[in-house]
Amino acid sequence: MKLHILKPSVNNMAVRVFVRAAKLGFTEDDVYGKTRTQEFIAMNPAHLTPMIEAKGLPKGVLWESCAIMQYLCNKHDLTKFYPKAPARRAMIDSAMFYLIGTLYPYVARATYPALGFPQYAGEVGSSDAVAEHKATAQKAASDAIADPLGVFHKFYMDGKPFIGGAKPSIADIRLAATLEFLAAIDYALPGWARTYMAAMEKSLGKAYAEPAADVRGYIAYVKSQKK
Repeated sequence: MKLHILKPSVNNMAVRVFVRAAKLGFTEDDVYGKTRTQEFIAMNPAHLTPMIEAKGLPKGVLWESCAIMQYLCNKHDLTKFYPKAPARRAMIDSAMFYLIGTLYPYVARATYPALGFPQYAGEVGSSDAVAEHKATAQKAASDAIADPLGVFHKFYMDGKPFIGGAKPSIADIRLAATLEFLAAIDYALPGWARTYMAAMEKSLGKAYAEPAADVRGYIAYVKSQKK
């Protein structure tokens, strides 16, 4: 299995952490600057990462971080990351869909301008609005993060150390990776979230720390250029 990635991305970080934590066999290809090439688009017309290239897939490749983790858990029967019981699995799925549909858009709007990432079409950040309006929109997104973040604590974790219970699930890997980007805007995580992030890294060890170092290194570099 070949994993095509962009190291500064938290979307990519989630899968990079997962394949290491699951001890799967893989090679890793950093495709920075290559996702718009004819060769890449021939495989992946969406030109997105992370992407796995593996035998057995209907099209030979698969992108979207949550879909990749779900597929690999199903293929390798990795129930410790993705439980088989329908009710428990539904909660993991719900947490990931809620993250992608609600929390991550706020995180992206709040952090992408600071990171130098392109904004999505239709966003204020990608328009020709004045800088003041863009800053106002960015702050509004940052302020909005607290509510969905609290949902993870109160509803999905509900007194447990992780969404997955006693041990991290694929939803936890996706959430923790997402929260790494908030350092770009010096977002003040609540105490429970700081404890959660430390517990994730302690539980997963190098599997988490190594990909996280690439994201953190990029954030530190971007911040250093603004001084």
